Amino acid sequence: MANYANLPAPTPEGGLNRYMQEIRKFPLLEPEEEYMLAKRWVEQEDTEAAHRMVTSHLRLAAKIAMGYRGYGLPQAEVISEANVGLMQAVKRFDPEKGFRLATYAMWWIRASIQEYILRSWSLVKMGTTSAQKKLFFNLRKAKSKIGALEDGDLRPENVKIIATQLGVTEAEVISMNRRMSGGDASLNATVGSEGEGTMQWQDWLEDQDADQAGDYEARDELEARRELLIEAMDVLNDREKDVLTQRRLSDKAITLEDLSGQYDVSRERIRQIEVRAFEKLQKRMRSLAQEKGMLASA
Repeated sequence: MANYANLPAPTPEGGLNRYMQEIRKFPLLEPEEEYMLAKRWVEQEDTEAAHRMVTSHLRLAAKIAMGYRGYGLPQAEVISEANVGLMQAVKRFDPEKGFRLATYAMWWIRASIQEYILRSWSLVKMGTTSAQKKLFFNLRKAKSKIGALEDGDLRPENVKIIATQLGVTEAEVISMNRRMSGGDASLNATVGSEGEGTMQWQDWLEDQDADQAGDYEARDELEARRELLIEAMDVLNDREKDVLTQRRLSDKAITLEDLSGQYDVSRERIRQIEVRAFEKLQKRMRSLAQEKGMLASA
């Protein structure tokens, strides 16, 4: 993988402005150039190709990181976590899927930042479920929508509304609201020097750019699809499972040439097995999704 130590690093001493100036020096990639670099990384583990893909998307990582201002965490560290997510995305990116790296990387970048925030905040150092994480990132937004931003406990009717909207229990809403309203003093600390207003850190919690609720819903959906995939694999025979897994479900896809050698058949035959297995898997997944109510019946 591209060496993280060779990337520009935001530091309190250097200042974020200087960092932003540095990363603007890296050119953006045209689609064909990005595809060729990704192929070099996938097929040859060309670290220079991976490094170019990472550096060309540092601006994207920084932009997403800026959307998470106001959690009381050093912005330089948030950007560094965004860069870690970006590197993970490059490592797993498959250019044959037909979409751009930026589209794929956004999920990894946001996931990396959010996990860092959750690790750092004392108020969520518990066995957090996906729903509780969504509650943490979206409670203030939900309160704002119903005009319930007053200090102290929420009224019962507002607790019920928020619990329903965010898919958590009323007890979880009450507990999280108390923690965010007073349990952690840093959330209520005043931002800015005297004369600049009395805005608190919690006033910055709503992120206008990133949809955290959507992010966690997407992660829930991804997990459900993974479980569906595992169950649907039973429709395939052993050879179909092996070919499809090595070609489409592994971090590093094997080539048709290598598989043809393993099975002592032609590359075209391996391609046919792969296509047929994928079609069977898709059909079975759609059927299971309908049975489980995850997909509307035709």
